[in-house]
Amino acid sequence: MNSTYEAAVAQAIEAARPTIDRICDEVWDLVETSLHEVQSAQVHIRELTAAGFTIVSTGTSGVPTAFLAEWTHGTGGPKIGFLPEYDALPGLGNEAVPRKEPRKDGKTSGHGCGHNLLGAGLTGAAIAMKGVMETSGIPGTLRVYGCAAEETEGAKIYMAREGLFSDLDAALSWHPSPLAAVMNVRLTANNAMRIEFFGTTAHAGNEPWLGRSALDAMELAGHALNQMREHLEPTARTHYIFEVAGTAPNVVPDYARMWMMVRDKDRTRVNATTEWVRQIADGVATATQTKAKCNVYYGVYDLLPNTPLAERVQAHLEHVGVPAWTEEEQEFARTCEREMGLPERGLATTVIPLLQEPDMGGSTDVGDVSWITPTMQVSLPMMPNISAHTWVMTACAGTSIGRKSALAAAHIIARTACDLLTDAELRAAARADFERRTQGFTYGSPLPAEQTKPYGLPEWLNNDGSAETLAGMARDTAD
Repeated sequence: MNSTYEAAVAQAIEAARPTIDRICDEVWDLVETSLHEVQSAQVHIRELTAAGFTIVSTGTSGVPTAFLAEWTHGTGGPKIGFLPEYDALPGLGNEAVPRKEPRKDGKTSGHGCGHNLLGAGLTGAAIAMKGVMETSGIPGTLRVYGCAAEETEGAKIYMAREGLFSDLDAALSWHPSPLAAVMNVRLTANNAMRIEFFGTTAHAGNEPWLGRSALDAMELAGHALNQMREHLEPTARTHYIFEVAGTAPNVVPDYARMWMMVRDKDRTRVNATTEWVRQIADGVATATQTKAKCNVYYGVYDLLPNTPLAERVQAHLEHVGVPAWTEEEQEFARTCEREMGLPERGLATTVIPLLQEPDMGGSTDVGDVSWITPTMQVSLPMMPNISAHTWVMTACAGTSIGRKSALAAAHIIARTACDLLTDAELRAAARADFERRTQGFTYGSPLPAEQTKPYGLPEWLNNDGSAETLAGMARDTAD
């Protein structure tokens, strides 16, 4: 990295520190779950507007809590995308203490995936890079995508369908974790679906022969799905819950609903298993004289690595390093481990060597972006070596540990963005790697054509004008 830019980036990140801390704390306090993040989105919009970004849209691509912000310096120049997220998870509410303790304000949701930090680091990096571009005369465009609802029906998929990433030179993100590592990994593709069964109600004691149980159909479907698992490849994952299973045991259920996800290493495999699931639903409906409806309402692509970007991010990760933890912060982490009955190792203090694209079982809507433009992520430690989606991650995300992690991530992302803006050879290498991996491929959205907005969009946000309210809030901030 050019030494002039290096100093400018470091200064800009330090100047952005209050903004990053503010976003970390406010979004942690708001703790809004997927598709409900009206105020959390506004926190990012407020900070971007104050920094001079233009809010291009709110309610972007049919997702009310998504937004798009942009800033351009000079003429021409590369376009770099930043992908902040800000949704929390249900049932993981916790005070910012090293033990399982409900929040005093009664909120039951929690940032058990650290998206308050994820969003803060990326919005902060974009704001910092704006300052660097202005002081150093670097031409280009910074585009910040308000990526709502990553945990359920991520807005990136809707944005991708509309081509909003197609003109980027690269996209960047990060994720809180127990490790300091470049996310040069292969994550899975997936489909999400609701399977509904429709039967006939009857008195279960007097005349059960007049009924046809939707619950029977769903239970048979669960059994068939578990039998199917034996014959899937080791890369596949299928998991489900029963959402609706009747109202009373003395009433034959005429309606039942299952929520299911199918994962595998690529879209082809996911679609094949999804078709098998459809056949199971139809088969058990025939067996129980009920009817089945399978609604595949959402899906994502697997995550596509990019070697030149991974190598560059690795260099910046090693330069910035792991945050300097205080003894109090390490003790916080060790106490969390004690509470979980795990060895007391504390927070990570070293950087992992560059990962060589291992397969992992999780999924992310960043995957779709990675099949449209060169994309790379980095992870920074903000919790001990404990699984995400736990109270431990929620607790750590509300402390100085989380804020330090977000700041370090912002520094690495800003350094990488600066390289992409100023290093034509890096851009060319990243594009060549991308084109090699996607040769013969044309992106097609996994969303059904008729799916114009998220399946789980709450009625109060869908119908009462709240999307327009969010847009108005953005305008008021700009004024």
